[in-house]
Amino acid sequence: MKLGFIGFGEVGFEMARGLKGAGLDNIAAYDVMQGHPVYGALVQERVQTSGVTLVSTPEEVLNNIDVVIVAVPGDKALQTAKGIGPLLQKGILYVDVSASSPDVKRGIWEEIKEAGVSFVDAAMLGPLPVYQHKVPTLISGNGCDIFLQLMLPYGMDLEKVSEIPGEATGIKLVRSIFMKGLPALFVEVLEAASIMKVDHLVLKSLATTMNACSFEQTFNRLVTGSAIHAQRRAHEMENVIEMLEGINVKPTMSKATFERLTWLASKNLKEKFGGKTPKEWKEVVQAWEEAQ
Repeated sequence: MKLGFIGFGEVGFEMARGLKGAGLDNIAAYDVMQGHPVYGALVQERVQTSGVTLVSTPEEVLNNIDVVIVAVPGDKALQTAKGIGPLLQKGILYVDVSASSPDVKRGIWEEIKEAGVSFVDAAMLGPLPVYQHKVPTLISGNGCDIFLQLMLPYGMDLEKVSEIPGEATGIKLVRSIFMKGLPALFVEVLEAASIMKVDHLVLKSLATTMNACSFEQTFNRLVTGSAIHAQRRAHEMENVIEMLEGINVKPTMSKATFERLTWLASKNLKEKFGGKTPKEWKEVVQAWEEAQ
């Protein structure tokens, strides 16, 4: 199999390095920054480390390959598809791994489908430097089955979602609410705790709470408990916001928490459940959907 990369930043580099190690030898790459006076040296270093063949134009990447992995920044993904679309040969598998939106992924497919290619929307769910090409990846689009068959011998961790472009990325973005929101929450906690010189006590208390149960148990407890106590917890967050403003900490995440708890309280779930905490989070979701 012959593989090409359009874009050879961290994602392309780590994937290529892993695939090379798994026995895939025919890999070519092109990066728009390879001639840049500052970043070009980094591209060259990555090429030498990974052992791929760096070519001078996108056309050279797309000549006589089976799969092209487009690993460009999310805001460049659609523009890249428009640029290389006329260069695509019939039968190529076009895999977009950019962190763009579901709408962009669908737009890419609209741009390239007349070329007679297959398309995969690939959403990677882990750190590339850790997993390299084995990063857990959700895929959608009409090229999923081909991609699974081609990459299975190299150990890629792929899970098909559907044949609809954008659905894999949609799942990743929902996940990102938590994965990107959590460090933002940590930062707000640490800023306040450090100013108040209580960081060691706060972190010790949080660790005790979070380590007491599995993720699933904690998740369930927090959601079901908030269904009953949303109003009281929203009031507590008002006090948190007042305190943070008093020590000149911007309460970004705290205000968002107050708003979400106020929304949950508006569903009157405490009354619906008779003041008793439901057993499962699914009951809470069903209840707020019925309340709309």
